[in-house]
Amino acid sequence: MRVYLDNAATTMTDPRAVKKMLPYYLGKYGNPSSLHAFGREAEEAVDEARETIAKALSAGPREIVFTGSGSEADNLALRGVLAASTKRSELVVSEIEHPAVLRTAEALERAGVKVKRVGVDGDGMIDFGELEKAVSKRTALVSVMHANNEVGTVQPLQEIAGICRDAGALFHTDAVQSFGKIPVSAKHADLITVSSHKIHGPKGVGALFVREGVPLSPLITGGLHEFGKRAGTENVPGIVGFGEAVFLSQKYLKGNARKMTRLRDKLIRRALEIPDSWLNGHAKKRLPNNAHLGFDFVEGEALVLRLDARGVAASTGSACSSQSLEPSHVLLAMGLSHVKAHGSLRLTLSKFTTEKEVDYVVSVLPKTIAALRKISSLNAENASAYRTLTGVSK
Repeated sequence: MRVYLDNAATTMTDPRAVKKMLPYYLGKYGNPSSLHAFGREAEEAVDEARETIAKALSAGPREIVFTGSGSEADNLALRGVLAASTKRSELVVSEIEHPAVLRTAEALERAGVKVKRVGVDGDGMIDFGELEKAVSKRTALVSVMHANNEVGTVQPLQEIAGICRDAGALFHTDAVQSFGKIPVSAKHADLITVSSHKIHGPKGVGALFVREGVPLSPLITGGLHEFGKRAGTENVPGIVGFGEAVFLSQKYLKGNARKMTRLRDKLIRRALEIPDSWLNGHAKKRLPNNAHLGFDFVEGEALVLRLDARGVAASTGSACSSQSLEPSHVLLAMGLSHVKAHGSLRLTLSKFTTEKEVDYVVSVLPKTIAALRKISSLNAENASAYRTLTGVSK
C-alpha cells in the first residue's frame, strides 16, 4: 500500500483544477495583456481567479498580486515594504518562520536593515512579551506566519495585528499552510502570502495580498503587470488552476477540516501509544492536517526512509530544508535539544486522505520504530547517556 502523508510539502493537484486549466494550454492560449479576443479571453480567466482568491480572503481583487510561488510572495512582502519605507527601517520576524522569510531577513540584514527576531514558547506560540518589546516606532514590517509549516501551531493573528497597529508598523503573515484549511482574513494583516500547490492547485503559482495603500516596491520590473507590482506575463493556466483550487477549498472548508481533524487526532492518539513519544506543537491550536511527533532513541531521517520502504511518504520537517543534516530551527526555537529534534516525524494529511490509509500508517509505525531502536546507538539500553545528551531528567 502507498500512502502520501507529506501534504505540507505539496499536494496532489485536484483533477477538477487540472480540467479547468487544460483549455488555457490549448485553444485559449492568449497573452492577457493583448488587446485581441485571445488576450481578452485570457485576461477574463485571470480576473475570475483573482476575484475568487480575493473573496476567500475578504479582500478586493486589486489587492491580489499573482507571483510564481509563496517564496516569491514572501520576498516581495519583505523586500518590497522595506524598499518603499522612507521613515522606518527595521524588520521584526519570529524565529520559526519559513526559510523564505528567514533567509530574506538575513539578506536584508547584510544590506543594512536592522532585524529583530522574536522567540516562541514550547508549543511554538509567539512570545508576546518579546514581540511587544521588539516592535517600535522604527519598525517598518512585522512578519509572523499564520501556521507553522513544520509543527502546525496556529498563531493568533488578531492579537499580533493589534501590537503592530499600536506601533504603526505593517504586518505580514505567511498563510501558505493555513489558507484553504482554516479561515484566513485580510482584516488581520496588511500583507498575506498564499500558495497554490499546498491546496491541491498546480505548482509555480502564488499570490500576495497587499492592502490598498500599502507602499510596495516591485522585485521584478518591466511591464505594468499585476498593477505594477510584479512584471512578467501571467501564468494563465496556473492561475486558473489556483483559482479553482481556492474555490473548492472554500466550498468544502468546514467539511474537509472536520475530516482531517478526526483522522489527525486518530493518528496522534495511536502514535502516542508508542513508548517514549511526544507531540510537537500546540495540542489544540494546530492545523487540522498536521501531526508532528517525536520519538526517543530514533533518528528522523532513518525513520522517514524506513517508512518510505513500507510505502508511507512522510517528512522530518520542512521539505525546503529536508536535505540538510542540521536539526530543525523550529524545534530548536521551541526548546528541544539537538538530539531530540533529530527524532521528529511530520505526518500531514489532505482532504483526499482516507481512514484506511491512516489505519495502515498506525499499524506500521510502531514496528518501524521498534526495529530502528534495536539498532540505534541511543537505544533504551543506553538510556542514561541519552538523557544526559537530551537534558531530560526522567
